[in-house]
Amino acid sequence: MTRRVHEVMTRNPVTVGRATSLAEAARVMRDAGIGDVLVVEEGRLCGILTDRDLVVRALAEDRDPAETTVDAVCSTEPLTIGPDDHVDEAVDLMRRHALRRLPVRNGSGELVGIVTLGDLEVERDPGSPLASIAAAAEKQTRGR
Repeated sequence: MTRRVHEVMTRNPVTVGRATSLAEAARVMRDAGIGDVLVVEEGRLCGILTDRDLVVRALAEDRDPAETTVDAVCSTEPLTIGPDDHVDEAVDLMRRHALRRLPVRNGSGELVGIVTLGDLEVERDPGSPLASIAAAAEKQTRGR
């Protein structure tokens, strides 16, 4: 039986507003032990900001992290998947679009989670090295 996204996703993803400074977004990522935050406005998903975005689109371009907002460098209109979609669909989307993270929205568009490569690796092959790393990272994050 094929599993559904809601069975493997990370619930309650960390979010920031579009007007959040990059410095604050970086602190949020650090404090949560994660490499991305979902960008929301009025409760609606409007982007995703990764640690790589901070480096490549902000620091490498000499943007001031205290003055530059998340909206200026985040990826907008991210692809999403539904919680009741099959995990295989998430894998296919991530593979076709070279994604490491995929926000999860329900039928009314509400953000309900995020599925990551680590989540999928744990699902597919719990004994793999990546699954072990993902599980250790999750345990460390929850312990904070």
